[in-house]
Amino acid sequence: MRRLSLIIVVLLGIFIGYQFVDNPHGKDFEVSCNVCHSPESWKLDKAIYSYDHNATDMPLVGEHTQVNCRQCHPTLIFSEAGNQCSDCHTDIHQNTVGNDCARCHTPYSWLVSNITEIHQMSRFPLLGAHAMADCIECHTSNNFVTFEPLGVECFDCHQSKYLATTSPNHVLANFSQDCSECHNIYSYEWSGSGFNHNYFPLTLGHQINDCSECHKTADFASTSSECFSCHEQNYNSTTKPNHSQVNIDHDCGFCHTTTPGWSPALFPNHNDYYVLNGAHAAMVSDCFACHNQEFTNTPTTCIGCHQSDFNQTDDPNHVANNFSTECTVCHSENSWEPATVNHDEFYPLTGAHQVIANNCIACHENGYTNTPNTCFACHETNYNQANDPNHVQAQFGHDCEACHSTSAWEPATFDHDGQYFPIYSGKHKGEWNTCTDCHTVPGDYAVFSCIDCHEHNQAEMNSEHNEVNNYVYTSQACFECHPDGTEDDK
Repeated sequence: MRRLSLIIVVLLGIFIGYQFVDNPHGKDFEVSCNVCHSPESWKLDKAIYSYDHNATDMPLVGEHTQVNCRQCHPTLIFSEAGNQCSDCHTDIHQNTVGNDCARCHTPYSWLVSNITEIHQMSRFPLLGAHAMADCIECHTSNNFVTFEPLGVECFDCHQSKYLATTSPNHVLANFSQDCSECHNIYSYEWSGSGFNHNYFPLTLGHQINDCSECHKTADFASTSSECFSCHEQNYNSTTKPNHSQVNIDHDCGFCHTTTPGWSPALFPNHNDYYVLNGAHAAMVSDCFACHNQEFTNTPTTCIGCHQSDFNQTDDPNHVANNFSTECTVCHSENSWEPATVNHDEFYPLTGAHQVIANNCIACHENGYTNTPNTCFACHETNYNQANDPNHVQAQFGHDCEACHSTSAWEPATFDHDGQYFPIYSGKHKGEWNTCTDCHTVPGDYAVFSCIDCHEHNQAEMNSEHNEVNNYVYTSQACFECHPDGTEDDK
């Protein structure tokens, strides 16, 4: 009973004390003490916090749920605390971004959370390695984070790197301060990120990382793009062929390439001067086979290189035969031997002519360009000496092929029996000695005589033909009635 009375007195005292003690949290904080305090411990740091802060205009979310009341309410006068971030958080940006902390920060993490999205709408979107950078790497001034407008050129931030770089030395080389000419903001590696060297492609042997190998001076812009400017020593020291002696052009690209390699040289435009076909194609790597220490005055005619072959040939002897020096008339680049002149285009070598096909001089004793292609031109001597029959006396025509052939010059194959009158058969066989026995007018074979050869007399012939209409005693009439030389032809 006594204990109960004591408890009642204590509770009554607390109630009375609350009514008469000033409220330390401000008069507008009308919350019962036991919402935050308990009889076990009145102290705030041990109080059981059950106050519904989310019912206020400052809900506690994220990191704020872990904060002691005194961190925001140091005087414990809750009405004096504001609900803006800047009311509690000191502006370290020197008023350069405004006091709306929520633009970049959230109560769940004070670290920057959405600055990248915000930055993309600025004059300098964050790309590549820039997206991984801490704000203060760029936005720092006098040890303070500042968001005063910064330059958007690479050099504005990377000047120190430009000045400190020695491989190559950007200052001495007078490099452009537009870093993007050599560096790539999309790459996470600032060095070696791809200078556009397309005005002189760095292929194969030129794929070097030490710029000074070609850029001997600090002024990169004045470096020549001509091969000779770097390879003059190679030019002067080359002996196969000796470029200096034979006065090879300084345009190295004429013969050399960086792909597939500098050696062997492959002259790319030889067809502009002389097409390398057949056997010449196999000599493409042996320039001296044609260019005897001289490239600018090398002839493009066959005889220009093959004069010695021409002079030494004896089958047939080109010099003695006065052959043309236009070698391609008989020879080809694909096969120099044997010669393949198409004689049929001029005169077919048939029959006996095949035997002398290699003895050109037999027909071409006076050269090749004006050699006639008629039989008589070569066989005039044979014509003049012939006596069986005597061609000259008989005044034979000069068309030898009328009686002779290239297959067999003798005997003559003139078909007198089939074409005109049987003298090699029938009754007239063996009855004549020379053509003039019948052809009484020398040289005119259209004139012939029948009545002068036979033991005919006109009186007898008139008597035998008195029943023949239109009979006349002439050789032409005899032939018309007796074309085969027999009595009963008609």
